[in-house]
Amino acid sequence: MIGSFRKEQGGVAAVEFALILPVMITLFFGMVETTLALICRADVSQMASTTADLISQVDTASTADISNVYAAAGVILYPYYSGGTTGKPTIRITSIVYDGTSPLPASTGTVQWTCTQTGTGTLAPPARSKNDTVTLPKPLITTATGSVIMAEVAYNYASPTTQTIVGSINISNNFYTKPRRVSQIPAPPSCP
Repeated sequence: MIGSFRKEQGGVAAVEFALILPVMITLFFGMVETTLALICRADVSQMASTTADLISQVDTASTADISNVYAAAGVILYPYYSGGTTGKPTIRITSIVYDGTSPLPASTGTVQWTCTQTGTGTLAPPARSKNDTVTLPKPLITTATGSVIMAEVAYNYASPTTQTIVGSINISNNFYTKPRRVSQIPAPPSCP
């Protein structure tokens, strides 16, 4: 009787499946959540480049222009952010001009003006002020009257399923571009 019980193979597949199922579910949610986080990271990078590109196309930046750029950049994050105040990305637009001290082409400059949309993400440094020194990734300021537009974006990503990625991840990116129509874009009358 015990010998025939040991030879019985009927429930082996069910037991093996029951042992493997939790691992398979964890791997599935891990892949889905990692993929969504990477897509969000790509969207944040695209937001930074779009923000800098849109501002670099104006002769003078008005308050309405800055508001429109914030709104347009926010659309890129759909479905993570769909407007409103909850889950809003942090976006900072800064005009950097030649500091007058370093040799040209220069990889440092000073802040001419900056506007920030406060959101869930954390930027480093948390704030910039007029005349702060900024170090650029490479010599981007080529003339004494030139400038660079820097767009910084940060978003606090939280997984929609929270099965393997628990908590939030601060995703940030910077993008630099030169103004297209003028050498320096004047400061807007006020920041939105």
